[in-house]
Amino acid sequence: MPQMILLPGAVSEIFASVTETQQLTHADRYGLLAALIDESIPEEDLTAIDRMLRSLRRGRINVVNEISSVR
Repeated sequence: MPQMILLPGAVSEIFASVTETQQLTHADRYGLLAALIDESIPEEDLTAIDRMLRSLRRGRINVVNEISSVR
């Protein structure tokens, strides 16, 4: 099974992108999955993920069927 490796600063980059675009892409979801699998994830990253999930539940963020929001 391939190992998922989270790049440093990835969660804050995902958070900034999702906040700007109001969209959660495939790449964002895989990045968040890698972050949650990492047992040493910093508390600030967990807080950012919680905020995104809350926004998703409230309909402020849309899940899109795109690989990336970069065009």
